[in-house]
Amino acid sequence: MKRVMLTTMIIAVSCSAWAKVDLSTLPERESTQLTIYNSADLTLVRESRPLTLKEGMNSLQFSWANTLIDPTSLEMLPKAHAGEIDIMDLTYPPRVRNLGLWNIKSQVSGKAPVEITYLTSGLTWRAFYMGTLTENEKTMRLQGYVRVTNNSGEDYGNAQTRLIVGKVHILDRIADLARRQHAYGSPIQGPGPVSGDAAARPRDMLMKAKASMAEIAYAAAEIKEVKKEGLSEYFLYTIEGAETIANGWSKRLPSFDVDEVAVINLYKYEEERYGRSVVRFLSFKNDTEHNLGETPIPGGLLKVYRNVDDEQHLAYTGQSSFKYIPVDEDVELNLGGVSDVVVEPKLMAYETANYKFDRRRNISGWDEVRTFKVEVRNTRDIAVKLEIKRNFKTSYWDLDNSGDFGKYEKDDLKTVKYTILLDPHTKKQFQYVLRTYHGTRREDWRR
Repeated sequence: MKRVMLTTMIIAVSCSAWAKVDLSTLPERESTQLTIYNSADLTLVRESRPLTLKEGMNSLQFSWANTLIDPTSLEMLPKAHAGEIDIMDLTYPPRVRNLGLWNIKSQVSGKAPVEITYLTSGLTWRAFYMGTLTENEKTMRLQGYVRVTNNSGEDYGNAQTRLIVGKVHILDRIADLARRQHAYGSPIQGPGPVSGDAAARPRDMLMKAKASMAEIAYAAAEIKEVKKEGLSEYFLYTIEGAETIANGWSKRLPSFDVDEVAVINLYKYEEERYGRSVVRFLSFKNDTEHNLGETPIPGGLLKVYRNVDDEQHLAYTGQSSFKYIPVDEDVELNLGGVSDVVVEPKLMAYETANYKFDRRRNISGWDEVRTFKVEVRNTRDIAVKLEIKRNFKTSYWDLDNSGDFGKYEKDDLKTVKYTILLDPHTKKQFQYVLRTYHGTRREDWRR
């Protein structure tokens, strides 16, 4: 049930003679546009309604009871006969809560479409995604969705939804403004149009919110898509078509559906960071080469599945949350630990050597020599790429590798990295001898 009520008041004798006012209910909204700034709990609402005006003075009553509408942000503009319809003022009667009166002077009689705009709170959105890998896991179908939740106190039917990615800073919380007993504080001074500094800040905020949004026309297509535009530090996502978003409900809206996004699967082992498990990562780039790259991708949760047969049966692979992905940026998603790729390092030998002594025959330097065997196994039915990092407690070291260790490189002063390709259902093994230098033996290492 709609809580915002607009009625026209045909004045029989006097605007102050409320007992003699004839009330008639306005038609329903023809259309609504919601632009939701999620980071600030701020939504700009634009309603199109067909008024029926008589020539001369008209009054329009607007009630925002039980909603989170900011009454100080209300504005009305005629969409036709602009030179013949004058929106004179908006007044807030004393001792009447949640009610405003627009005074309209019209030179025409009959239907006149108007646009009513205001700010409200309680509308939020969040993005989430579903990725479906092909059997060889080289490409992924990426589907994006947006869940819009309406706790504003008002039902919005036939609403086009627009989403703002980026942060906006406001001086007052819209919900606080909506809950005031009177729109501009105490009504002791009596009714009348609001002017001066009291109205400047909320009205300026409304105008800035409107100015930051580009006009986007409705598109008629069977499949919904998202139109995206850059607005300085913001990005605007317009979901095609119109939806009814009832108060107290959430609705899932499709955002995009892109097939054959090229992806890279990488398995990582680093005991100090991930423990003794191998962790799987999935990466792709937000660019045209990967069938993306038109706009940034809002942060959200991605759940990943894999096609396991020709009948399109799915197997759950993992999930990962990610932050906002700019255009041309790579993203690497941690899908969690796995059990089908295994790394087992084992210390085989340890000894100390090359002692050095000071003048008092105390040990001043020595080497520590450790021999490790590392076994890796791939029990999957597809080949995998595995990255193993080994961290040392000192930057003074030498290393000798043997066996099937793949590609070897220094990652930093205390870390080495092995990159190994494993065929399906195979295992490999390699060894390394680590010699670390301590005390005065570091000087010999430098030389």
